[in-house]
Amino acid sequence: MQLTSHKQFQINPVSFIADFLLTGMVIGPIAAPFLAASGLPILPTIAKIIYFMGHHVCPQPQMGVELAPPFIMAVCMRCYGTVMGLFATRLLYMADEGKAFYWLHQYGWNGAALATVLMMAYPLEMAGQILGWWNFQNLIVVPFGLITGLAWGLFTMPILHGKQSLNPT
Repeated sequence: MQLTSHKQFQINPVSFIADFLLTGMVIGPIAAPFLAASGLPILPTIAKIIYFMGHHVCPQPQMGVELAPPFIMAVCMRCYGTVMGLFATRLLYMADEGKAFYWLHQYGWNGAALATVLMMAYPLEMAGQILGWWNFQNLIVVPFGLITGLAWGLFTMPILHGKQSLNPT
């Protein structure tokens, strides 16, 4: 009697941790105002934790969108645009597993340089706001955050989720 071998399912720990953190970044800022407004015993405490984290990663958390009045998102829409760019590239990576031409890691230092230039969209837009060139407006900040998140994701998703991160040999 011969036993057939099945392909063993392995969890890539780097990929799992990256997906876990990305899930928190996608859900947390939106959930926080609803958790805070719920009035149920433990949920406002969870919201406080999310707001604490948002206030330490977002330079303008007070500009968050009001989702459950008077409670706002845990981050501004520039930061959430960045998260959406990361999320979009994660979905894209799941579709093609990093084989397309647009994954920047495959171009080495040139890809890193291009990603860095594109990631500057966020700080350049914020600098324009600080310098008074325009006021904070969601229609302005979201695309700049999105460009930054896409650039970051197009460079890092294959590194975080590729087979090489599981088995470096």
